[in-house]
Amino acid sequence: MISKKVFQLDFFEEERFLIPFYSRYLPTYAWPVVVLGAGAAGASAALSAAQMGREVLVLRKGGGDDSNTFQAQGGIAAVLSDGDHFDLHIRDTLKVGCGLCEPEVVSFIVKEGPGGISRLRELGVKFDQPSGDDGGNGSSLSREGGHSRSRVFSAGGDSTGKAVQASLNQALQNHPRITVMDHFRAVDLLVSEGRCTGVLGLDENGRPVQVLGGAFVLATGASGQIYRETTNPDIATADGLAMAFRAGASVRDMEFFQFHPTTLYIAGAARVLISEAVRGAGAVLRDRKGEPVMEGVHPQGDLAPRDIVSRAILARMVSIGDTNVFLDATGIPEVEKHFPQIARMCASFGIDICKDPIPVRPGAHYMVGGVQTDLQARSDLPGLFACGEVASSGLHGANRLASNSLLEAVVLGEVAGKEAAEEATEPSLLRADPHLKFSSKASHDPVAPLNLGDMLYSMKSLMWRDAGLIREGSQLKDSLEKLRFWEKVLLRREGHSPGLLDLRNMLLTSRLLCFSAFSREESRGTHFRRDFPEESQEKGLFHTVVRRELQA
Repeated sequence: MISKKVFQLDFFEEERFLIPFYSRYLPTYAWPVVVLGAGAAGASAALSAAQMGREVLVLRKGGGDDSNTFQAQGGIAAVLSDGDHFDLHIRDTLKVGCGLCEPEVVSFIVKEGPGGISRLRELGVKFDQPSGDDGGNGSSLSREGGHSRSRVFSAGGDSTGKAVQASLNQALQNHPRITVMDHFRAVDLLVSEGRCTGVLGLDENGRPVQVLGGAFVLATGASGQIYRETTNPDIATADGLAMAFRAGASVRDMEFFQFHPTTLYIAGAARVLISEAVRGAGAVLRDRKGEPVMEGVHPQGDLAPRDIVSRAILARMVSIGDTNVFLDATGIPEVEKHFPQIARMCASFGIDICKDPIPVRPGAHYMVGGVQTDLQARSDLPGLFACGEVASSGLHGANRLASNSLLEAVVLGEVAGKEAAEEATEPSLLRADPHLKFSSKASHDPVAPLNLGDMLYSMKSLMWRDAGLIREGSQLKDSLEKLRFWEKVLLRREGHSPGLLDLRNMLLTSRLLCFSAFSREESRGTHFRRDFPEESQEKGLFHTVVRRELQA
């Protein structure tokens, strides 16, 4: 049995909302089911709720092609081939999760994998692997880090995310009971009598509005932009997690953040992911001298779990005084045909992956922790469901098994939509609280100009240095003080510019992560403490749960 350590984080009254508002005077919309986010998890939830006969409103921060789903290269893990079975996938997931996976959640999601693949095929996703009940003999499936079998389905080689997102976007557009509102910036969740009843946001013109809902599904995705080096898109600014925490929902296991070992590292280039499937096909990590990085480090070599590979790369970089290592894919026959997107991207920087090694280093990739949910995707804030990367469902434990994220998104997205549809209240019964308002305590006196860009870079650098691959208690404690100071500085600035709102959300999320990391005095999965380098078998099997300190 995995226990819980529950903490309350100090929280001032003026931090409950990010912008001032008066509900009585806000334009108001009402929908039975409201879904925030439209990646694989959000779109699956919306389609599921609509299939239950509910009208659904989908609120997207972007325009549909800027999610982590869209950028996913590797694929989706599922048991559909000869020589593989559910017990093996479950075992691999539990092993990589280092004792903190919830077994019943793992079992449910893994066993629902074939159904998830079938639903995506029905929506038009053309997987590279054969169709049919057995999915073929497994020879055409990819194998990624931590998997004991080849079980990763891909589409378009290294363009799985694009294929999945395109089909989901089309399905959302075609469904008569789904309305999509693009470029809507959700700011805060509204709570009435202990239940989530609405979301305060800014429409595409930047005007404050409120959307009431019978049930809400939070599927806002990632928070990788809190780090200096990340594979995540620009919109991955932790909005959903910060909103949920401010509204009173618990967050769990925030100390676990997965770093992808192979991110393209060229000065001036975006930190683009180089799929793990490239190593699965035979690519080798080497240093500048050509020496293999993973030789003698782990029995699975280049396909060891991502945290082990990432730390091995960092150690090699430090030992040789270099800024990166290299991924050598030159030994893979017709590599450019198997990974066309990666080949084109590298070619734009003069790198021919058939002949040249690819410069890489680790980058922040996946938020393992998140809003605490159960197997029905319910948070502990009534009326609020969560799925996808923003949620902590219990599948990943202390480290995510490669390609389990799209699996989780599709399976629990379906569950979240169904449960939300069953619980939802009709719009005619929804009423805005006319007395709900918030007046900022920001100073109206002249204050020194603030360079948000400089503060943002300072925060990202601090997180990369002190809460990245290797951590230490004294540094985490110092980071908490600095993050809190910056949060207090921003409290004195009123406004709702995108940069200000994003920064406030990222500072809060960074503090939650550092607080959780400081509280876990051991090393486990993606969380490595230099001052506590060993995994503690006696006292380490607990979830770190953090809640907002409620005002008296």
